[in-house]
Amino acid sequence: MKNQNLYALIESRMPRDLAAVCLETPDGLVYSYRDLHFGSARIAGWLTSLGLSADADGAPPRIVVQVEKSPEAVMLYLAALRAGFACVPLNTAYQAAEIEYFLNDVRPGVFVCTPQRQAALAPLAQRAGCARVMTLGEHRDGSLLDAAAPFPDRFATVARADSDLAAILYTSGTTGRSKGAMLSHGNLSSNARVLDEFWGFREEREAGGHDVLLHALPIFHVHGLFVALHAALLAGASMIFLPRFDPRQVIAALPRATVFMGVPTYYTRLLAEEGLDRHACRHMRLFISGSAPLLTETFEAFRRRAGHTILERYGMSETVMLVSNPYFATARERIAGTVGVPLPGVGLRIVREDGSRCATGEIGRVEVRGPNVFSGYWRMPEKTAEEFTADGWFRTGDVGCFGGQGRPDGYLSLVGRSKDLIISGGFNVYPKEIEGYIDALPGVAESAVIGLPHPDFGEAVAAVVVGARDAAPDPHAIVEKLRGQIANFKVPKRVWVVDELPRNAMGKVQKNLLREHYAKTFLSA
Repeated sequence: MKNQNLYALIESRMPRDLAAVCLETPDGLVYSYRDLHFGSARIAGWLTSLGLSADADGAPPRIVVQVEKSPEAVMLYLAALRAGFACVPLNTAYQAAEIEYFLNDVRPGVFVCTPQRQAALAPLAQRAGCARVMTLGEHRDGSLLDAAAPFPDRFATVARADSDLAAILYTSGTTGRSKGAMLSHGNLSSNARVLDEFWGFREEREAGGHDVLLHALPIFHVHGLFVALHAALLAGASMIFLPRFDPRQVIAALPRATVFMGVPTYYTRLLAEEGLDRHACRHMRLFISGSAPLLTETFEAFRRRAGHTILERYGMSETVMLVSNPYFATARERIAGTVGVPLPGVGLRIVREDGSRCATGEIGRVEVRGPNVFSGYWRMPEKTAEEFTADGWFRTGDVGCFGGQGRPDGYLSLVGRSKDLIISGGFNVYPKEIEGYIDALPGVAESAVIGLPHPDFGEAVAAVVVGARDAAPDPHAIVEKLRGQIANFKVPKRVWVVDELPRNAMGKVQKNLLREHYAKTFLSA
């Protein structure tokens, strides 16, 4: 039986000459496909040597990773796949309280963090029953590489079925703490294959071309890890591998690239630079935007300046990519304000509250199914059951419509989403989690966290707080306290202290009124 391990697919697509460039860093280091293959083999060998076994229910050993972006971090991810582990990447901005929750929830066999955070985080991992705590730094340092060095550069990739767990991505929930979305080897492989075709990588390859992906995204979530990285690896492409997004660095590298993927914030910051012009983009074939809605103004401004029409698409942690504007079409068929058409093999329907199908142009709930859709949430069978319909469709929580307003009938427009979700700079933030931290602070009676329009981040996190009767809290003190507890992108950019929150007849806080009242806060700045 054919090995369905995702790494087996990646290996089968590597260039015949493994000396071909895979990753190039800004400081001049070049990693070939052979380097990636051999390096991941050594780490996989070390992981296997630990003798960790699957859980009683068959779940493979988990490896939780919170490290900075580097070629060695890519090797670690690939090694986890090769060894048959489930990789659990964590946002590098997460603080100790958040990491402690993840560790206790997923119970990993291995935890890898940066050398600088080992002293603070190792005790948390040990209390969660973690067998090994290792470190990996940005500059080829840390205990992991030392431990893996003696192992052979050959490793037989562990056999896995399509349905076997490959990764767990934690995504915030509207209530309570984060949920771990379980993605299988089949989920990731199917999506990677589809994008290879749909976004023109295969055509470029078969025509004798060679794609160069300008990779400026983080590699702890879907966009940078499962979309950008997988696309490049399956294409046998080279990557200009930037440790983080810097608009001037990106513009300087554009003449050597053919593909760029970013969040809307990246494009607004590129447009703020004088160096962005048609000459800088002369070799580019594709700019992609995702993870948050792209403003029509940004879409049009980029087309005028760069001479390229951004391809907007739609995906989720639970599904990887679902929908995309077309690549094989005229630029005018990429329509601002839409995320395009369902990808091949993906089913998408718009339904009313009673589950009946919406008519073209009618707004309703977005539901999806397909080989890319996850199997459920880690150790949350009840929550998983809630999110799927009786006939097997996943309820995305987003609201949208097909066609309408002069748009083609097959194009999806997202007009809303789960009412509390905030997408700031491409990252999902759920107010309930932030409110829990704020409400626990001294002097706070209650709070309401909302998203407000922001010219750079798309939405900014803000909080409206009711103080206790005896001592109202200081807004600046709230912000500073939260900085030590939660990721920076979740920390409110503004806090207001008020006497009371607006409520409806049922006593529910009317966040829509708060959003209206403070809507111009960041737009007028």
